[in-house]
Amino acid sequence: MADPRAQFDLTGRVALVTGASAGLGQHAASTLIAAGAKVVGVARRHDQLGAWADVHGENAHGIAWDLGDRDGLHELAQATAQPFGAPDIVVHAAGINTRETADEVTPEGWDISLALNLSAPFFLTQALVPAMKAKGWGRILNFASLQTTRAFPGGIAYGATKAGIGQLTRAMAEAWSRDGITANAIGPGFFPTELTAAVFDDPERAARNAAQTCIGRNGTMQDIEGPVLFLCSDASAYVTGQVLMVDGGFTAK
Repeated sequence: MADPRAQFDLTGRVALVTGASAGLGQHAASTLIAAGAKVVGVARRHDQLGAWADVHGENAHGIAWDLGDRDGLHELAQATAQPFGAPDIVVHAAGINTRETADEVTPEGWDISLALNLSAPFFLTQALVPAMKAKGWGRILNFASLQTTRAFPGGIAYGATKAGIGQLTRAMAEAWSRDGITANAIGPGFFPTELTAAVFDDPERAARNAAQTCIGRNGTMQDIEGPVLFLCSDASAYVTGQVLMVDGGFTAK
């Protein structure tokens, strides 16, 4: 029997991670580098992205880009192939939560939510798939959410897009898995990131969320590492079209 640990080795693989300037996206990007991959990180914030790339040296490259501009996504796909070759892995961690209530949702807030959270993952992946098909191997990892299945106050636009991510993941799997490309999603619970700063700045609210989980605590950055590596490696070769909730059992209760 071969060493099963070898299935998690990403040496020789190239990954593209959106939202790599901070939070779970940046931690996912660093996790893939630690497993042997070369990673292109994409985000709008040039300084933070550059600082991350500097930490990882020759194994990382940052590209500052507005993922909300759908017309530029094909050009972005071409740009991501320049540093290390065409990506084998794409992780869609970039996202926005406008936190507008249903009565206050604006057309602008609705449109940017759909553009960044739902349209960008599809059209950027569509542009990357031909190279994955040519290799007969690819990994697509979308970021879902607790709001993929739960309704939260002030989350109608965000929740609609994250529910869409669940179906997008299944549809990607149906379309491309026969070509050796798996498509899965991670649904993080409450992790301490910029996106959830309002939650963790309120100790009582953070404690209530922790109590809602089966495990009894909120997430730490280390909790995302194993799921990301599993779904981006050979270890998950027979797993596709799934949403893995990394939430301490929040959605199980």
